[in-house]
Amino acid sequence: MPIILGLIGAITVAFIWIMRMRNAAEMTHEIAGVAQDVLAAARRLGFRRRLDTHPVDSIEEPPLAIGALAIAFLELGGLPTAEQQDALLKSLQAHTGQGMKDAEETLILGRWLVNEANGPQPAIARLSRRLAKIDRAGSFTPLMAVLNDVAASGRNAAVSDRQKDALDEIARAFKIG
Repeated sequence: MPIILGLIGAITVAFIWIMRMRNAAEMTHEIAGVAQDVLAAARRLGFRRRLDTHPVDSIEEPPLAIGALAIAFLELGGLPTAEQQDALLKSLQAHTGQGMKDAEETLILGRWLVNEANGPQPAIARLSRRLAKIDRAGSFTPLMAVLNDVAASGRNAAVSDRQKDALDEIARAFKIG
């Protein structure tokens, strides 16, 4: 009897170990897939990261900076809903003149840029300064239109305190107000 119980225990441990290894392998494939999505989006949008600078400082196209800023702004309001993400995608298309595929890839790369900036709050400051540097006059209106659409798509359509601080940061970067 003790031998049978020991054998059942060993089989159970082996089964659990195999399942954990299988789950780890699946997770590795998912992470590799995300990395490939970011690389493909960067290639398609023409984003070239300079090795001696922060990735945000490598942005040369205003729509990419606007998309990344919008993602950071959306995340400052809490966990985004599917409706908010759809509203962001449609607004980005409408106000930057991008097609559906380009807007989707802008958001993929934008989310990566926000993560590289250590979260939405620091990303707002860094991205808004970069956007003001590359296109101060032409990008403020589309940026504010996208952010307005994102704010209006919220659960109660109210701007959180963190989002208000982000708007103040954007105004400082663009030297407005």
